[in-house]
Amino acid sequence: MSANDSPNILIIDDDQLHLTLYAWILGRQGYKCETALVGSSSVDLPANGAIDLVLLDYRLKSSVTALQIVRDLRNRFGSIPIVVLSDLEWMPDDMRGHATAFVHKGSPQYLLDTVAATLRRQPS
Repeated sequence: MSANDSPNILIIDDDQLHLTLYAWILGRQGYKCETALVGSSSVDLPANGAIDLVLLDYRLKSSVTALQIVRDLRNRFGSIPIVVLSDLEWMPDDMRGHATAFVHKGSPQYLLDTVAATLRRQPS
């Protein structure tokens, strides 16, 4: 990401309404957003591209788990920062060591603050 580019955030969720909502929230802050809808047994991740951060829903109504998606993301994008989004109160145990940060759903300002702080910590 260069200094003049807006960060590109990939949002992954099993609910189209949530994808639209989070893309709108982040877009209003100047972020570019791509979305990936998780289906009942798969998720179509971008083949390549400049993704600066992933926002990943944890509880998915799918046979695909968030941890499986993290593994796919690591294979495709390397050490990209992943922010887990969930209605849980804390980082799920199976995501510790895989995700960079955790955000409880329903806190848009905390989401924005966490995304900004996580992006600031990344090397240019």
